[in-house]
Amino acid sequence: MKNTYSRVVVKGGVLSPAELKQLLELAEQAGLDTISLGSRQDILFIKDEGLLEIEAQSKFQLVAPEDTGSENIVSSYVSADIFPSTPWLTGDRYLYVLEQFRTQPHLKINITDPKQRLVPLFTGHLNFIASEHEDYWYLYVRLPEWEETKMYPALIYSWDMAKVSASIEKILQEEPETVEFLFDLVNDAVDCNNRTVDRPLEVPFYPFPYYEGMNRVGDDRYWLGLYWRNNKYYIDFLKVLCDLCADSRIGKISITPWKSIIIKGIPENTKIEWERLLGRYGINVRHSMLELNWHLPVNNKSALKLKEFLVDNFDKRDISTYGLTFGITDYTRKAYYFTSIIIEKNQPPAGLENVKLRNTYNLLYAKNFDPNTQKYIVYVQEVDKAELPGLLIELSKMYFEQLGKKPEPSKKSIPLKETKEVEVYQCADCLTIYDSTYGDEMQGIEAGVPFEDLSSSYCCSLCEAPKSKFIRKNKAIVAQ
Repeated sequence: MKNTYSRVVVKGGVLSPAELKQLLELAEQAGLDTISLGSRQDILFIKDEGLLEIEAQSKFQLVAPEDTGSENIVSSYVSADIFPSTPWLTGDRYLYVLEQFRTQPHLKINITDPKQRLVPLFTGHLNFIASEHEDYWYLYVRLPEWEETKMYPALIYSWDMAKVSASIEKILQEEPETVEFLFDLVNDAVDCNNRTVDRPLEVPFYPFPYYEGMNRVGDDRYWLGLYWRNNKYYIDFLKVLCDLCADSRIGKISITPWKSIIIKGIPENTKIEWERLLGRYGINVRHSMLELNWHLPVNNKSALKLKEFLVDNFDKRDISTYGLTFGITDYTRKAYYFTSIIIEKNQPPAGLENVKLRNTYNLLYAKNFDPNTQKYIVYVQEVDKAELPGLLIELSKMYFEQLGKKPEPSKKSIPLKETKEVEVYQCADCLTIYDSTYGDEMQGIEAGVPFEDLSSSYCCSLCEAPKSKFIRKNKAIVAQ
């Protein structure tokens, strides 16, 4: 039977130990012994067999997989006070801002600090990013129907963020097509204490942080990062952890988009108690760097198996991937990428879903290997699984070759390994590609014949779709 799950909305990815313990007890009552974490800092109750039955709650918002219109607010509160940050944006300031959001948004909202790397900046529909001016935020907008992210032409005051967000949700029915039109509609609808954008947003590059294990911060405090490679966190352990948080007077537990947990503010005099807890439950807090920094679809066994295959190959070849992040996806939604390298599994051709075909993959990497550029470069397309480890190792070497070199923003990014783009045509039905470099041997078309010169009766050699079904695309290839 197909697994079922519920998503628990955790505003800003932060909740109290008492709240987490109540959620754990709900999961236990539903017959679960583990919980999982989502990429938007939410909690997932997943049942592999049978129906998941959970009583409706007034305190917590549980969302079934088929439900739409309830999105979690992502925040970089988890990074505050332990990673590089904008000076005025403290942990308490995040909590004050999050408190302003009293209703559940329908749009994805991100509230982040540009000086941290743990939480992605641009994966929401409304992306509030802290400016250098205290209590003022840039707003980058990518509404559901928009192809690109656009900067809102004003800085938003901290205490206006919730009402601006609510106003934009109401305005959606007007179907605004430009950010300027959206700006005018918001100004007509609500009074805001805006500020002029006096300088462009600068997002400094920092190597991706290590977010696991027991780490000192300050003179007498620690923070603890917990990561499970299979994203299944045992309820028994977490309940005891919540109790220890209470005993240590720790008021908040944070969830990262990397499906891990961070606990900040552990007093030095209780550190031994935390180490004893980890030891009692056999919790490994020093996973190989090769295993960390992966973003996988939730409860996707094939993606987990592919990750294990790749990590095993990296380990055998003694490869470093420090600072790199990897994503495995079955779909093409560039706006939601937030890793430096993407392993994209191709969909089976239309009509052949039930035919056993070998899987093929595309590899993409972020410009300068920085996901915050929101620009991805195709490295290779339609390669076999066996080729992935070698290609990913090539990309890791490219990353370390350019690491520390200042990018040239005014020029087009040039890959360190020479690549070139060729124009190809792809069948919209089955994804078969016509490349004039090779022609179409099956239909007697010699190499070098442009697509435009093909007869109007030309059809796809695999699914027989007409010529009109082919879409022009640019294909990046590695120069020989």
